[in-house]
Amino acid sequence: MMIDREKYILALKSKFESYALISKESWLLIESIITFQTLKKSEILLPSGQIAKNLHYICKGILRAYITNSKGDIYNKNIFFEDEFCGSKVSLLQRIPSDFSLEALEESVLINLDNKKYRKLIGKNDDLKNFYIAYLEKNWVIEKEQKEISLVMENATERYQTLLKKHPDILQRVPQLHIASHLGITPTQLSRIRKVLK
Repeated sequence: MMIDREKYILALKSKFESYALISKESWLLIESIITFQTLKKSEILLPSGQIAKNLHYICKGILRAYITNSKGDIYNKNIFFEDEFCGSKVSLLQRIPSDFSLEALEESVLINLDNKKYRKLIGKNDDLKNFYIAYLEKNWVIEKEQKEISLVMENATERYQTLLKKHPDILQRVPQLHIASHLGITPTQLSRIRKVLK
């Protein structure tokens, strides 16, 4: 797979700067700790039980985070799209094995940020620290709370419509069973919802 490194590095820089202004010096430091990775469809990026070492920025493709219980039932914890970060943040922060696996749902290109080096940079550079705080507030506090409220206050149809608004091409890219699991419903329930909405 051909990788347009320059384009993807600019996309990552733009992502950082959507949260906080980053100096040229700090950006060069970030560039020094990144690596590119490609994944084939269905390839596992992080197996459950492994300690995460990188935070991943998705340049191209879709990944899912999923949990398998003791009975073998699979639950999608999250679906990640282009221009999003993914990874087992608890594993990264606490240096413990991840409770979930990360799998590519289509051919994907990632930029990996080495977490140990990244944490050192955050400690020494205020602009990178500002990015980190703003990112955590938006994604770990605000969006997490909105998702929890949505699960309680919205029915499955409303959650499905919200997902479609955010990702209009999801039906062409993600299998229905994964979408259903992400919404906390069965594929049969999702089929019924889709029929009613048609």
